[in-house]
Amino acid sequence: MTVIGVTGPSGAGKSLFCSYLEELGCLHLDCDKIYHDLVDSPSECTRALEAEFGAEVIKPDGSLDRIALGGIVFAPGADKLRGKLNEITHAFVLAEVRKAIAETDKVCAVIDAPLLFEANFEKECNFTVALLASPELRLSRLTLRDNRTAEALKARMNAAPADEFYSSRATYTVINDGDADKLRAAANDILVKAK
Repeated sequence: MTVIGVTGPSGAGKSLFCSYLEELGCLHLDCDKIYHDLVDSPSECTRALEAEFGAEVIKPDGSLDRIALGGIVFAPGADKLRGKLNEITHAFVLAEVRKAIAETDKVCAVIDAPLLFEANFEKECNFTVALLASPELRLSRLTLRDNRTAEALKARMNAAPADEFYSSRATYTVINDGDADKLRAAANDILVKAK
């Protein structure tokens, strides 16, 4: 089993790139989706978050109240709480990733993780890919995808690590300039390197 880690800033096109790898036969493990699946209903993960952050972060149906939790972990000076949140959630997401890899009959898996390096998920990978795009292109994509103001999107982009954070850690760097054919070809090249 070859495991490829894909990361990069928001709006760089990670999901599209990973969908091309999936079309080429890889198991696509979207860590954001796995996280949402874990917290959108009562689970061991939501119980662990309740134990750490209190009952106010859990909705009456047992799912995570992301707004309430966000108010706690993104408050000024809440770095340690945010670290604890990541410690809890990354452990549960990683367990699901490992389970899916163990159960698949595919010969390749791609871990799609915005926080691949921060969560140390690169240790699960044979190699990693940093997907990058210009700030203008990323803002354009995020504007179409997310229901947020340009100011909120720019603040989110500015809070992300610089491109060098990703490219200096990744095995390969792919620049997504918006040309879908070039991105598909890059996905194919990555799989050739994986073999």
